[in-house]
Amino acid sequence: MHTSYQMHTGPAFAGNNLYEYLLVVHPAKEVYEQLVAEKQNFYNAYQERIAIKTLPHITIANFMAKEAMEETLIRYMHRIVGSHKSFEVMLNNFSGFPSSKTLYVRVQEHEPFKQMAASLKMLEQYINSNGCPKPFFISHPHLTIARRIQERVYDKAMLDYSQKVFHASFTVGELVLLRRKSQYDKCETVNVFRLAEA
Repeated sequence: MHTSYQMHTGPAFAGNNLYEYLLVVHPAKEVYEQLVAEKQNFYNAYQERIAIKTLPHITIANFMAKEAMEETLIRYMHRIVGSHKSFEVMLNNFSGFPSSKTLYVRVQEHEPFKQMAASLKMLEQYINSNGCPKPFFISHPHLTIARRIQERVYDKAMLDYSQKVFHASFTVGELVLLRRKSQYDKCETVNVFRLAEA
């Protein structure tokens, strides 16, 4: 069942009044279905459940905040995201992060994501001034197939996937803000931000 997103886990949730927020890009329907199939193939080959438990998405920002801050954050985000034009995303083959044992689909052009993240950094001061942890903004846009997999599985998968081909593209016209109260909760959609027409 495809029900969750990859978000931070751990002590940040311990007994506090914070929500975790995730700002993501969802691939267009046809590409989304290709990626879900690719995650299923990975699970079938390596029996790593994380591949089929998480939804295909590209993370732009991940942060903790109090519910009382939400309205202000959404107002800021509407202005920031609305000032960016919609853009094309090209997905091209596979790669990995050895440190987190993550296999992912490569995003060809990083610049639109980095520009968006740079604009969103103005939120950092507001988040920090409210006593919340430092937010995370994307530095290497990618689309995860599976992460935190066993080392032997990661090594084999990297070898196998270096022979595989994956190409797809879609237009990003909106960003979706999600939140959850605890690391065991399902994410709920808080807001959808439209980009300007290209």
